[in-house]
Amino acid sequence: MIKVVAKSLIKDNEVEKVINLYDELVKKTRQEEGCISYELFQDINNENILTIVEQWESEEHFEAHKKTEHFTRIVPQISDKRISSEINIIE
Repeated sequence: MIKVVAKSLIKDNEVEKVINLYDELVKKTRQEEGCISYELFQDINNENILTIVEQWESEEHFEAHKKTEHFTRIVPQISDKRISSEINIIE
């Protein structure tokens, strides 16, 4: 089992758009084989910081997730609205 913590700093005036994109990504990802949990969080001190916390049965499941239609379509749209991001994969 692995966990993924993906933290993003979103550009001003783009947060609502990004949350809407994440809503679709979360809904579809939760249906994937091997997905234990997939949740979006918003920092209470800075609304521009959004964090996805994921839990996968294996690294192979996580790698398959990155090749799905919804991931390859939605993540680039989110990336255009980010200032920065950090991804940590942990066991």
